[in-house]
Amino acid sequence: MERRYGLRVHLAGATVARIGDDMSGPALLLAGFAVAGSAAEASSLLAGLTVAAAVGGPVLGVLLDRAVRPGRVLAVALALYGAGLAVVLTGLGRWPVAVTLLIAVVTGLFGPALAGGWTAQLPRVAPSQRLPRATALDAMTFSAAGLAGPALAGGAAELLGAPAAVVVSVVLIGLALPAAWRLPTRAGTPPQAAPVAGAVVAGLRCIVRHRPLAAATLVSVVSCTAEGMLVACAPVLGERVLGAAGHGTMLLSCVAVSALAANAALARFPAVLAPDTIVWAGALVQATALALAATGHPALVIAAALVAGAGEGPQLTALFAVRHREAPDHLRGQIFTTGASLKITGFAVGAAVAGPLASRSLSGALVTAAGVSALAALAHFAVAPCRRGRSEADLKEQGYIGRHE
Repeated sequence: MERRYGLRVHLAGATVARIGDDMSGPALLLAGFAVAGSAAEASSLLAGLTVAAAVGGPVLGVLLDRAVRPGRVLAVALALYGAGLAVVLTGLGRWPVAVTLLIAVVTGLFGPALAGGWTAQLPRVAPSQRLPRATALDAMTFSAAGLAGPALAGGAAELLGAPAAVVVSVVLIGLALPAAWRLPTRAGTPPQAAPVAGAVVAGLRCIVRHRPLAAATLVSVVSCTAEGMLVACAPVLGERVLGAAGHGTMLLSCVAVSALAANAALARFPAVLAPDTIVWAGALVQATALALAATGHPALVIAAALVAGAGEGPQLTALFAVRHREAPDHLRGQIFTTGASLKITGFAVGAAVAGPLASRSLSGALVTAAGVSALAALAHFAVAPCRRGRSEADLKEQGYIGRHE
């Protein structure tokens, strides 16, 4: 670990990048909604930005795991993501919709850098005895970004117009580049044996075959699908329930406030529940929140946003805890970025489905999202191991531990 680079610098860079990321989605939704006047077209733009993460995340993880200076890889990915957002904004209303969607898809390849790319580097920044606290703080940056990002998007859109909100998000992502570039150098020689495709398969195999990782990943991906549906419904909720489409982004800030508060409480009492339990319980809490939002009553919609955050925040912290506990070191970057990319893809699917549904029936879209979130909790019990305490033995048996240590 390098002397001049500590946890504070790491968290500051991650927070700024994630605020820009959380701002970019609502800002693009608002920009697309303003230009096209259609929730379906606006949500397709967001879906295009996120769907390519399924490809980009695993490849980015391999590059991070193999790089002597992983920060350089992360910084380049951030720069390309920000540049892509700027190009999408330039094309809105000027180029054919298909062209802007294609650019959004290419930009989305680098999206996992803002999530799993940062988090996977924590062991190089925080010593092992401080990793649990560092993980909790890192998870809280997502909540802080979820609070500031949509609020900034809504505020900038109200004051300066939706395109200005996209510009601000690009600037914030750019401000994170120095912190990413200066990440500590990898100690020792990184694994170089397998081709990139083979390394990607190894990371995916580890997630699929190792049941605690598979269960947590599946629950988080399906939950994120429901979250994408909620985000796609937010402008319509704002317009029909709260008086303006921009007010819908404030609901997302309410989700983030609640998530931040729930994570702060969880940090004080970390041993109350096992992280595996929190992962599926969080999905049930989010299902309840989405059902409340479907009522369309302003007070209940605001309450639903707060309840959703109470499930979403602890679920994310618990997911990181499971990954850090279960991931072998030589596949850590892949597991984090692949997990992030799968979640982003789930989010994209949810946003793409919810846009047309919300145009026809807002309550129907939200009830569907509640059902998806409930299915996420049930998925845990279909995949999770029957017995605990065998994760390390399972990894050794499958050859993931001890191969590159």
